[in-house]
Amino acid sequence: MSTHQQLLYHIVFSVKDRRPLLQDDALRDQVWSYMAGIAKNLEGFAIKIGGFYDHAHVLVRIPAKVAVADFVGALKSNSSRQVNDARAGKLKFHWQDGYGAFTVSPSQADRVVRYIQNQLTHHAKQTFQDEYLTLLAKHEIEFDPARVWE
Repeated sequence: MSTHQQLLYHIVFSVKDRRPLLQDDALRDQVWSYMAGIAKNLEGFAIKIGGFYDHAHVLVRIPAKVAVADFVGALKSNSSRQVNDARAGKLKFHWQDGYGAFTVSPSQADRVVRYIQNQLTHHAKQTFQDEYLTLLAKHEIEFDPARVWE
C-alpha cells in the first residue's frame, strides 16, 4: 500500500523584536513570494503567505519527511538572507527565534486563507501580541508568559 498524507500548518513568526520592518508593500510582497519558492524547494507547498509589518503567516503543506522545525528554520533563514541582500547596507533584518505552528484541517484551509489575506485590516484593531496569544489559547498550547516573546 502506498502512503498518503495531508499535513497543513499555519505557521506564525515575527520580525525580531516585532519591529515593523515590512511596511514597504513591494518588499513585503517580495518576501512572501520568496518564501513560497523556499517552500517549493523544500518539497512543500505554500497555500497562502501574508502578514503585517512585523510578522508573517504561512499556510503550508509540509511533507512528512521534513520536520516542521527544519522547514520553518529554512524558511526564516533563507528569507532573512534574501531581505538583507536586497537591502544591502541597511539595517539588518532578522526573524524572531521562535514560531507558532498550528495544524489545520483541510476543511478549514479556506478560512485560514481568508484570515491571512485580511491581515492588514485585522491589525487595525488588534496587535500581533494579542493575535498570537489568542492563537495559542485557541489551540490549547501552554506557554510561559515570561518567555513567549523571546
